[in-house]
Parts: sequence; structure tokens; C-alpha cells
Amino acid sequence: MIELADLASLTDRVLQEVERAVVGKRALLDQIMAAILTTGGHILLEDYPGLAKTLIANSFAAALGLEFKRIQFTPDLLPGDITGGYVYDRARNEFLLRKGPIFANIILADEINRASPKTQSALLEAMQEYQVTLEGETMKLPDPFIVIATQNPIEYEGTFPLPEAQLDRFIMKLSVGYPSAEEEQEILQRRRERRQDAFTIKPVLTREELLGMREAVETVHVDKDIDRYIVDLTQATRRNRHVAVGASPRGSLAMMKLARARAAIRGRSYILPDDVKAFAVQSLNHRLILEPDLWMKQHAADEVVTEIMRMVPVPVTRG
Repeated sequence: MIELADLASLTDRVLQEVERAVVGKRALLDQIMAAILTTGGHILLEDYPGLAKTLIANSFAAALGLEFKRIQFTPDLLPGDITGGYVYDRARNEFLLRKGPIFANIILADEINRASPKTQSALLEAMQEYQVTLEGETMKLPDPFIVIATQNPIEYEGTFPLPEAQLDRFIMKLSVGYPSAEEEQEILQRRRERRQDAFTIKPVLTREELLGMREAVETVHVDKDIDRYIVDLTQATRRNRHVAVGASPRGSLAMMKLARARAAIRGRSYILPDDVKAFAVQSLNHRLILEPDLWMKQHAADEVVTEIMRMVPVPVTRG
């Protein structure tokens, strides 16, 4: 088992390696790393094309020494294209299992909202139960298993909105954002020095070390007052005047898991209210169904959660 005291340095090694490919997004990478250190740490990246969403997923997989598969979601994609299935082998006169791309450690579900709900549902069992059922046979997925899904927030033609049940299975929703002028200039400079488009990311961890880091995160202490603070935040989403349907208990679990990971990354064996607040927006915004008058307003859910954080009293930590 990895000691909690060593977790911060191991995390920093991973992030430094990922930053060889991704420029100027340390805060975002910290959030993704926190999700990776939790069970059920599936991530939804919603942002414009060309902002390195695929590169981020691929870089993390390479730095963590995990198997990576990319699935391009399209309207004609079928569930069997994701999960695989049995095919008849004439030479052997028998049916053989051909596993689909979902049998990997990190799955990039690219433009997930372009596939039909039937195909999207192929991920539901995998994301929650870490298994796939084919022809009545249940098969376990690799451990760890993480889905990083992307979707475009401005192009809705030919897309299918993700159902609430599927959104609820993502531990958080993030936006990458545009780089600053200086960061974009550094991207150009690195490309010239590299003389090729491809990046070389070296594995700095093994699968076993990552699983040991997850075990260490589970030892982080959570005070009862912090528990109550998390519950109060989630409960407040169900009473807010702008919210038709509030966050489920999965929202509370997501905040607790991410707060523990953030504390561990910072070398602490206990969580603070700031750890919870750091992930409240990202772990709750996609779980809210807003009132119709806010449907067309961008970032409305973020603003609602921010307002709730201002209203809910923050517990005072004791020494």
C-alpha cells in the first residue's frame, strides 16, 4: 500500500509528465487527477473543439501506465461496437468472443452526445457496476476503469442530450477553457522544437501503484461536521427556487470523494471545508435540472451552485 505521505510526490510526478504535452492547465489537471484517485471517477469534459480534451485523456493514460482506448461516438454507432460480442468462427465451428474497446483502463468517449441513447446506455452498466453483460454472460472490466467523455456545448444538430441517469454517473463536469496568449505561444514554440505532432509521454506509475494511491485516499479522515456541510449543500439544491430537480445522493458522495483526494494530494490526512468548496460546482452542476427560464442561459447551473455555497454556513474546523 502507498503511504499517504508519499501520495503528494507521486501525484506531482504524474502531473509534471502530463504537462509536457498540456500547457498551462495545472488547475484542471489537478481536478482530473483527484477524480482518477477516486472510485467511480468518470469525467465529463464539455468545451469547444481543439482545446486538448483528447490529448489530456491520452496523456494521463500514458503517464499512469494504463491501457487507453478512444471511441468516436457517431449517430450510427451501435452498442455492440462498444461492448463487443460473439462472432461465428467458421474454421472452428464455434462462436468466439471479440471484446470491444470498453475493455480498457481509460476510455475516451469522444463527442458522446452524437450517439443515440441506446448506444449511450451501453456505458451505464460499465460506469456503475464495472462490468459488461454479453449474451447473458457478465464480464468484469479492468481495474481501474475510468470513462472520460467529451461533448461540444455549441453544436446541437444531430446530437442526443445525455439522459439524467447517465449524467449522474459522472463524478464531475469540467471545462478546459482557452489558453492565454502566452500559453498559446508556448504551444507553438514546443511544436517547433519537437518537429512533429506526436508527444512522447513516459509512464511514471504502474497500475498497482495507482490502486495503492486509491487505497491511501480512502484513509483520509472526514469529520462529522464536514459530512453535514456536504449534505447541506446537496439538500440546498433541492430547495433552490431556480432548480426543478436537485442533486441526488451521488452528488454528496462525489463531493466527499473528491475532497478526500484533494486533501491527500496536498499531503493532509483530513479534509477541510475548502476541499469541499473546491469541487462543489464541478460535482453538482450537471446533476441539476433547472427551471425552464434558465435553460438557455450559459453557465446557469454553475451560478446556482455558487449562490448555494454563499448561503450554506461553513463549519468551523477544530484543532
